[in-house]
Amino acid sequence: MQESSTSLLLKSAVFLKPYKTQIAIAAVALVFTAGLTLGLVQYVRIIVDSGFVEGSTEALNTAVLGFFLIAIFQAVGTFARFYWVSWLGERVTADIRKAVYSHIIDLHPGYFEDNLSGEIQSRITTDTTLIQSVIGSSASIALRNLLMMVGGTVFLFITNPKLTSVVLICIPLVIGPILYFGKKVRLLSRSSQDEIANVGAYVGETIQQIKTVQAYNHQSHDDRQFSDHVETAFNVALRRIMMRSFLITIVITLVFGALAVMIWVGGQDVINGTMSAGELTAFVAYAVLVASAVGAISQVISELQRAAGAMERLMELLEAENEIKAPQTPHQLKGDFKGLLTLTDVTFAYASRPEIPALDGVTLQIQSGESVALVGPSGAGKSTLFDLVLRFYDPQSGSLALDGVDIRELDPQALRSHIAIVSQQPTMFTGNVWDNIRYGRPDASDEEVRDAAEAAYASEFIEKLPEGYDSYLGESGIRLSGGQKQRIAIARAILKDPEILLLDEATSALDAESERKVQMALEKLMANRTSLVIAHRLATVMNVSKIVVLDSGKVVAQGSHKELLLESELYANFASLQFSASSDEAVLQDKAKRGSLSVML
Repeated sequence: MQESSTSLLLKSAVFLKPYKTQIAIAAVALVFTAGLTLGLVQYVRIIVDSGFVEGSTEALNTAVLGFFLIAIFQAVGTFARFYWVSWLGERVTADIRKAVYSHIIDLHPGYFEDNLSGEIQSRITTDTTLIQSVIGSSASIALRNLLMMVGGTVFLFITNPKLTSVVLICIPLVIGPILYFGKKVRLLSRSSQDEIANVGAYVGETIQQIKTVQAYNHQSHDDRQFSDHVETAFNVALRRIMMRSFLITIVITLVFGALAVMIWVGGQDVINGTMSAGELTAFVAYAVLVASAVGAISQVISELQRAAGAMERLMELLEAENEIKAPQTPHQLKGDFKGLLTLTDVTFAYASRPEIPALDGVTLQIQSGESVALVGPSGAGKSTLFDLVLRFYDPQSGSLALDGVDIRELDPQALRSHIAIVSQQPTMFTGNVWDNIRYGRPDASDEEVRDAAEAAYASEFIEKLPEGYDSYLGESGIRLSGGQKQRIAIARAILKDPEILLLDEATSALDAESERKVQMALEKLMANRTSLVIAHRLATVMNVSKIVVLDSGKVVAQGSHKELLLESELYANFASLQFSASSDEAVLQDKAKRGSLSVML
């Protein structure tokens, strides 16, 4: 259900609360400048009546001097108002961005399966810019013009009550269209922001996957798709602009129509001698101020409606429920940390496919310091098990315990502080080598980073980079090969020095020589640590403590390599396929060597 603009403004007011002093200064400056503007009109009346009509040079000089002094105070007040209002806009925008990012970065990974990263980025950047514009400019303009409208109306009554009635008749005629069109502008503003977010998400995805786009010659298709997104955003924006244009046109017509009638009536009074020229001039000036204020408010209301749409989108992010939370009183792991993992009848299905369990009644115990390999076909549940160990998701039934404590009773950050993961497709962040390895432990010294790189056999290629450890790696580490990324990711895990290791095909992207070196580094790292290894190549896990075979989310067998060859048909088939392929490859290599030898002879 859509919230009202008032409700959204009340929610956003929490970001203004810490800055009461700055708001007070801006408010005083606002009232001060509005009062001076209204006061200036009185000097205009005196100048006309005493200076022009009566021909008094002294009165004219006094009035002009007063006018000049008020103008100076007006300039000083305007400076204070503009500075502090702009300061508030920038400060609150920064606070909103930090609050949204802080909340988003803690949300469970499942949230990002349903929400595009590009759209989230658009909300944090584009939508907050709209909020900044409103707080730092539009709100000030609205309040100033509201004061001008109210103050001007009061002075109109004081100057000539009869003419003021003409103005008051028009006020309901002006406010009605403002409310009607303002609501429509807000709805269209929300749609417009959504479409702009879609454009940003499409651009981000295409650029991130540019090699795939070009490899499949998909540029022309993507170009057409992008054009469609842009045109949709343009059409929605056009409807919003049309509504704003109708609003402004109607308001200007009504306001200046009333002004014309008022001048005609006032002119008759001046001709008849019931009103002085100075009073009419002052009245017209006040009427113009009121009319301008109403026109400005009508435009600002459109901006406020746009900001309400943007705030609505931001509040959706801030109010997104995190399904993975720390308990109110987290359990503390007491004594020496052992790293004993116990899964008891764990069943889990992803929200996107609830009818298909990714893990189905899995019971498994991994002893402290034990290395366990997870083997099985794609979709067997190996990576899902990793996600549950890291508590990215909670199982629908069953439990996962660490050192005998259900991990739901632990603070997720405390849990993950004991775990390091090296993925099949390692994540690199924009920055240099230092940044990427130190991601494992931000407070690590340069020497510790170098030692970790050395242990991961990464130092050799790092030192050959143009600037060594200071080399910029590009977005997602685009300047590195797959094997180089893998070794930096391993160095990151080594630097963290965790009690539990999760290795998802950690050597899959390496050549034979690099794999041998990294395998040795991992064997050192895995010593006396609880290790879970996802493996598709059985040759890499034959020496682990235990191999667990998964199929369709169930544990179908576990034991050593030799035991599983005899007891598990699925494992035996894997072994047969892989090792026969390896034998065939060895025979081919041997034949190739012999062929080249015979040619040489």
